[in-house]
Amino acid sequence: MSYAMRKSRVLELLRRGETVVCTKLNLADSRAAEIAALSGFDCVWTDMEHVANDWSAIERTILAAKVHQTDTIVRVARGGYSDYVRPLELDAAGIMVPHVMSAADAAEVVRHTKFHPLGLRPVDGGNADGAYCMVGLDDYMRQANEERFTIIQIEDVEPLEELEAIVSMPGIDIVFFGPGDFSQSIGCPGQMDHPLLLETRRRIGELAARHGKFAGTVGSVDNFATLVGEGYRFISVGADVVGLGQYYQGLMQGLRHVASPADAVGGTGAVSEPGETARPAHPGGNGAPGSTGGGLYSGRSGEAEA
Repeated sequence: MSYAMRKSRVLELLRRGETVVCTKLNLADSRAAEIAALSGFDCVWTDMEHVANDWSAIERTILAAKVHQTDTIVRVARGGYSDYVRPLELDAAGIMVPHVMSAADAAEVVRHTKFHPLGLRPVDGGNADGAYCMVGLDDYMRQANEERFTIIQIEDVEPLEELEAIVSMPGIDIVFFGPGDFSQSIGCPGQMDHPLLLETRRRIGELAARHGKFAGTVGSVDNFATLVGEGYRFISVGADVVGLGQYYQGLMQGLRHVASPADAVGGTGAVSEPGETARPAHPGGNGAPGSTGGGLYSGRSGEAEA
């Protein structure tokens, strides 16, 4: 019996000219990944740069998502080559490398994440991506180069002088613009409408299209169409923690407008001390009007630190 590497949903969609929708996971619980997959996201993005995930949690996330044919991307910590290849060997569809600062830096990423002839990624087909040695070595190396992808993040001013060389580099599949850290890099934290930020975002979209690559960034419901118009085909919207926060806040806002039994008979109802949030006396356990769904994120900097 012959085996082949699982195909990437993200790459399949991108190669058909479609737009990929991703969402970010900060929570380590694999059920968060499964909920996102069941909701229709093409991929989930989990994090080892800022989030204290361990490898077992990453593995469970990948397993939960791929049951529903949803890809997992792991944003890696900047470290040794093992930090780059281990998510791929766990069968993540792609990795995202933050803060790529130069063409030389990008070339080093390719060296560690692509097999010959693109790079010199260390070989071990005995893991999930190679079906535990049931994919032949030649097929494994070829399919890994074809069905797994490398994302680099441009989120600083330093790489701008070599931007075209970075974007056009063989082995780089997706160039992901991170506006949050970029705004800090130009000395204007949080100014997402800064002219240099908008110019750089547009430039990345143009260069990606020119060189047959895919541009990615974070977005929202409000600017999704604008990003697609700028050439972006990989857009991450929302985050699990944002959705939960909005949902819980919506519940409590709704409950603050629910009259307590004491109010109905002329009592004082909910009481709070000065500076304390008022709460209903007996909210019950069946939810409340005014709750929000916490779906696609359209609030603050949805990318958080991206």
